[in-house]
Amino acid sequence: MSESEGAVVSELSRLAGAHEPGAPNARDAVRALRPSQIREVANAGFGVADVLPFWFGESDRVTPQFIRDAASRALADGATFYTHNLGIAPLRESLSRYVSALHGATTPAHIAVTSAGVNALMLAAQLVVGAGDRVVAVTPLWPNLVEIPKILGASVETVSLTYGPRGWTLDLDRLLAALTPDTRMLMINSPNNPTGWTMTRDQQRTVLAHCRRRGIWIVADEVYERLYYGDDARVAPSFLDLAARDERVIAVNSFSKAWLMTGWRLGWLVAPTQLMDDLGKLVEYNTSCAPSFVQEAGVVAVEEGERFAQSLVADLHASRDHLVRALQTIEGVDVRTPDGAMYLFFSLPGAQSSLELCKSLVREAGLGLAPGSAFGAEGEGFVRWCYACDPARLDAGVDRLRRFLTARAVV
Repeated sequence: MSESEGAVVSELSRLAGAHEPGAPNARDAVRALRPSQIREVANAGFGVADVLPFWFGESDRVTPQFIRDAASRALADGATFYTHNLGIAPLRESLSRYVSALHGATTPAHIAVTSAGVNALMLAAQLVVGAGDRVVAVTPLWPNLVEIPKILGASVETVSLTYGPRGWTLDLDRLLAALTPDTRMLMINSPNNPTGWTMTRDQQRTVLAHCRRRGIWIVADEVYERLYYGDDARVAPSFLDLAARDERVIAVNSFSKAWLMTGWRLGWLVAPTQLMDDLGKLVEYNTSCAPSFVQEAGVVAVEEGERFAQSLVADLHASRDHLVRALQTIEGVDVRTPDGAMYLFFSLPGAQSSLELCKSLVREAGLGLAPGSAFGAEGEGFVRWCYACDPARLDAGVDRLRRFLTARAVV
């Protein structure tokens, strides 16, 4: 670039910024989003040898071989092209049969395939929420759900679960009182990340009736529905068990948990058919479609993965009970047994400043837990431990926690 050309560019840049004084920042709603404290703790572990990481929400096991083989075959067969915005027909049909078997008749026309469950959450919010709308969320909660509506300019009011002798419970009257006529959307994650709390069928029935009367949308994050240990059922209670498919209920799900496909980024949602044309437009402007060979692998996961999913749940159930028993032997730890998901959300000495505690655990004990404050102010005083791993690994983590707390008590 010549000197004269550089002068022109500088002047144009000056003029372009004349109406926007200050640094070139993102818009205020984006800048106000809270960063991930889990990532902050993980970053503190860089350079620390032999850290046991229980901070992220995924198993330490790889995706089953039969699913990986299906993806390899699809790639070899050339499944590398764009697909329909809402997903390939075989996958939507497979998911239709799967959801129908769990929750009642659901057609492929009610199902859209997405690039991950979190993408499904974003799309659901984009469908029904806009600037100035009011959203209610039950917390503590994975921060993505609380922050997504804020990206769209909505306000979010939280209704916190309470912790007591029965673990985490919902004050249903408080939630109903928050669902005022000016509420546009309710976001509920059950089984819940991070607490493992699971909404009962009666609670769902009451909330659904209330939202029907007021025209409130329900976005149900049911990603952990198969990781349920409350009774002999193979799935947690779902709003899909109660709601007609063409009313204001959107259920979000993912391949990440039941089939250990976290890195594949494949999800789906069940929604009214009236939304599907507009949803297709949103998918086009977000991701266009999920990768075709990943969708092909998803077909095999759904069609052939039931035995694996049930075996995984049995293993997680055993790991949950194993970790609860081990933690209950440590003085000062207060832990309850949750009904679902794959986490324990418990209190221990020092957790009143959970972020600093978790950083200290990484640096001093090589133990990686997620701070409760990462899930909102309601989570302060607690930490989250993902138990989706071998019991021997859990034992090693418990030993490190015990030694850390003992050393601090001596000091």
